[in-house]
Amino acid sequence: MRIFYPKIKAYQTHRLKVDDVHELYIEESGSVDGIPVIFIHGGPGAGCVECHRRFFNPEKYRVILFDQRGAGKSTPHASLENNTTQHLVADMEAIREYLKIDKWVLFGGSWGSTLSLVYAQTHPDKVLGMILRGIFLCRPEEIHWFYQQGTSKLFPDAWQEFCSPIPESERGDMVAAYYKRLTSDDELIRTKAAKAWSIWEGRTSTLKPNVDVVNSFGNLHTAVSLARIECHYFINNSFLQPNQILNNVDKLKEIPTTIVQGRYDVVCPMESAWALFQALPMAELDIIPDAGHSAMEPGIIDALVKATDKMVRQLK
Repeated sequence: MRIFYPKIKAYQTHRLKVDDVHELYIEESGSVDGIPVIFIHGGPGAGCVECHRRFFNPEKYRVILFDQRGAGKSTPHASLENNTTQHLVADMEAIREYLKIDKWVLFGGSWGSTLSLVYAQTHPDKVLGMILRGIFLCRPEEIHWFYQQGTSKLFPDAWQEFCSPIPESERGDMVAAYYKRLTSDDELIRTKAAKAWSIWEGRTSTLKPNVDVVNSFGNLHTAVSLARIECHYFINNSFLQPNQILNNVDKLKEIPTTIVQGRYDVVCPMESAWALFQALPMAELDIIPDAGHSAMEPGIIDALVKATDKMVRQLK
């Protein structure tokens, strides 16, 4: 079974101002002359961490990490202003041009898979290949499953804690109820809601309980941006047209694509990965039989590292 590549440091960091509000944090690691790959983090709002560099052979890849608007080291933190899917696609293009990259590989999981797919449909001529994990198509039924009724049936104990900040009278629309609190003028209300929202995701992300994953979601800096930005996107249908990704799948058919999906993913259930695979029969689907949603699960790490190595061989 494959594990992460050894730890590496970024050899260069950048701050890129993309409008009057937002400035993005960008870093490069690996080989200056390697295959350009951009790591597209989840959430939206989660941000990048050091281990995200380690899915890639540092001798073969020029690894680009960036924190999306309002996330991680990008500023202003947790800002919802000028923060839409279209803004993020434009930001990726701005990064590509700023770094003087002709084409690159897209590597994204969860919301990162969504943004990868939308970017690739917008700029298919700029994409060498895609490696996608935990497919999220941002359809209403996927939001309903995770935030209303579905995962709640499998994790009733964690669901009870997720519901605790919300009065029973408002629990018929949990996203709307949380949005009200996550955009409150009261910092205490915002913080309490953000922690509950984010920890719910952390507790349900792995097949086996993982304290480190839950703690990373519970980190206040991450929780505030993750909860506010996710809820902002989801209450606005992620700023996408109905079934937008599957309706435009023909634009992706020339792009080498690998899909990695945990069989027991209850955050982004396998039905979405299967729907994408059925629409993209040239893609490869790797179903991990002993994994949930998290990229930190051993079977998922193994499959993703193998996929990045295989992409090197394909592109050569």
